[in-house]
Amino acid sequence: MAENVQEMIHLVALGRCCLSCGGLILLTVWNHQLIGNSFTGKSICKTAEVALRPTFSGRIRSINVSDNILRYICHEEHMSCQKCVCKELSFHFQTFGPYLRCLRLLNVLCVTETSELLMTSKLQSLVLRWIRSEKHVEPLCKLLIQTRDTLTSLEFIHCKLSSSSISAICASLHEKGIHTTGMQRFCIKTSSIEIDPLAAPSAFVSFLMSVRTLHSLHFCDSNLDRHIARMVFSTLLDSSSNLSSLDLSENNISGWLSTFSCRSVVGSLSSGKFLQSLCKLNLRGNELDRYDAENLAHALLHMPGLESLDLSGNPIEDSGIRSLISYFTKNLDSRLADLDLENCELSCCGVIEFLDTLSMLEKPIKFLSVADNALGSEVAEAIVNSITVSIESLNISGVGLGPLGFLALGRKLEKGLKKLLSINISKNRGGLETARFMSKLIPLAPKLISIDASYNLMPPEALLMLCESLRTAKCDLKRLDMTGNSCISHEADHSSLHREFQHNGEPIFVLPSSSVSHVPYDDDP
Repeated sequence: MAENVQEMIHLVALGRCCLSCGGLILLTVWNHQLIGNSFTGKSICKTAEVALRPTFSGRIRSINVSDNILRYICHEEHMSCQKCVCKELSFHFQTFGPYLRCLRLLNVLCVTETSELLMTSKLQSLVLRWIRSEKHVEPLCKLLIQTRDTLTSLEFIHCKLSSSSISAICASLHEKGIHTTGMQRFCIKTSSIEIDPLAAPSAFVSFLMSVRTLHSLHFCDSNLDRHIARMVFSTLLDSSSNLSSLDLSENNISGWLSTFSCRSVVGSLSSGKFLQSLCKLNLRGNELDRYDAENLAHALLHMPGLESLDLSGNPIEDSGIRSLISYFTKNLDSRLADLDLENCELSCCGVIEFLDTLSMLEKPIKFLSVADNALGSEVAEAIVNSITVSIESLNISGVGLGPLGFLALGRKLEKGLKKLLSINISKNRGGLETARFMSKLIPLAPKLISIDASYNLMPPEALLMLCESLRTAKCDLKRLDMTGNSCISHEADHSSLHREFQHNGEPIFVLPSSSVSHVPYDDDP
């Protein structure tokens, strides 16, 4: 048995082992990839399931782990022994606790006993689920206090956190007046936080202002309103935070930047308030309108290092995109390289104007999405100009190109596309013209590795056309998605096609299978 324990310790130290309790508690060491491996999915331990039962009144440490886990850690000989210490959860915490680095806890396991069992652990990552009661917060805070010297990532999912709960949690993470905490990632998502923006918990504000190591702050789908969002952003701005990623997506925060008018920005810029290190800002699905886009254009002046901006799912319309045009033309040194404008209620005129502006920038956008905007075929020329000049990855899925749009794209393609790496032209109902465009595109883009042409109503001859192009072109294409094109026979044997066109042993073509629907994609409302 000693040899098996030593073997297990070595496996843990190498990040090759995990311990699962009913999918509700998940322990991993060093290697995050093992969190979702096949073992944890199939080896269901009954430990947390027992704790969830209304009749449970025992101690968590005494609950027996499953035979699957005993078998996995080479303790098969103890499976038949009902009183063996190896079957109790406390044994596993005692043996492997010092090597524990990552932990997922459901609310039922967020109790004082759990923090006692984890006394020897040096947690780096902690994920909490369904924390909705104050009774779970106190033992959680005890665990945070004893691990705050090593904890770098904290995440709350499906939680309901009151103002007092957030205050207690932040106070546990950050000792007042001391800036030594190593917290790097703080995330609350698909949850509800209740903070009075006029009386925000001082511990929360202190945490935002004082944790210099904090790189990633996420409040995704967390019931934020514009007042709380403004308070968070202003606090970060006042503290000259070292934050690199800020996610406020899936909240209704329209108006949160109303204080950033042109006049107010001039004054605040002179005060030296900047988020110098912010590289990524996610504002997806926040009900932002054209006025918010105008205010954002002013606020972007405080984020000189911003490289990625997600505005998808916000009805900013053409007026909003023109505010971004103004920002780019006045800030030629902008580092913004990744911009998502999917489903922003943009028109062809606004996008053409925007693409024409991008093609003239000294540091142009490299990754752009204008998907799911009703643009039509007239946008074709501007698209070709953008991928010819600078864009490396373009998403124009579901913009209504149709056959005329792909025909125009093909006619405009003349120069080599030396920078293009990927393009998404799916859901555009282009038919055979889609294949003709791709056949011309592939030889002109030597670095192209991915094309998504799914749901374009392409007929069988499209495959023949593309195969001929791939045979003659010198390219490094890894993936060509043809799914959802119902006119391509589902019954045909494409094995020879998969064998002929491969990249590193993997088929290039992604083709429809008989299991998928034969109904073509329909983007009509």
